Amino acid sequence: MYEEYWNVSEKPFENTANSQFYYPSDTHQGALLKLRYAVESSTGGALLTGAPGLGKTLVLQSLLQHLPAPVAPRVNLVFPKMPTDQLLSFIADELAGSQTPRSRTVDESIRTIQSTLQENAKAGRRAMLIVDEAHLLASERTLDTLRLLLNFEYEGKPCLTLILSGQPNLLPVLERHPGLEERMAVKCLLRPFSEDETSSYIQHRIQQAGGSSSVFDQEAIGAIHAISHGVPRKINRLCDLALLIAFAEEQATITAAQIESVSDELITVAPE
Repeated sequence: MYEEYWNVSEKPFENTANSQFYYPSDTHQGALLKLRYAVESSTGGALLTGAPGLGKTLVLQSLLQHLPAPVAPRVNLVFPKMPTDQLLSFIADELAGSQTPRSRTVDESIRTIQSTLQENAKAGRRAMLIVDEAHLLASERTLDTLRLLLNFEYEGKPCLTLILSGQPNLLPVLERHPGLEERMAVKCLLRPFSEDETSSYIQHRIQQAGGSSSVFDQEAIGAIHAISHGVPRKINRLCDLALLIAFAEEQATITAAQIESVSDELITVAPE
């Protein structure tokens, strides 16, 4: 709606995991580097945690884009609360590249996973399994199943890299399952942006969409950081609505007063 007014090719602050808008902050780049190391070195397991809205999904998307070709197949599990037998069947299908899902027993799924992983490793490839929303994992059987997947090895190295991504309450879940926690060779914790990073993040996203970095004045950026506490998802919501309202009011620059007004409106519509 406001793209032409602000001279941008697309909305710069949509809350979608679009890797075009990935901002290489210290916390995100550090996590990306550690995760790449875990995958490319075949360390077994890796952990990515952070509060909601800090950009875990975007980090994982960037990871997938930067991995070398031998890291394949790549399986993304976005609903980890499924029963263990369905979980194993899903992983078996994805690893084997099955076009149509099959109904398997647990034993059949395990045999399929083992044979697929070993053939994959013999061909010089390394498989990867990402479990998103991993803080929802509660079943001991499921957690133990994930641990056992790391036991499949070829020439002394795991055939599979397991990445668990979730909110910080994933940490106590793993503490209760030391067998799996000990397999997490790399652990990454995302943190909110500093005020300088918030400023750079806003300018980066506008410029990626083809707009001017002077849309928000410095006081507005300070207000955005104070209200959002440096959480990217909250920054995006504030900036997107501010661009819309300033467009409707035909403003050339967004001020701190407008940001505070936008924040009040967001709180009224959707109290936190």
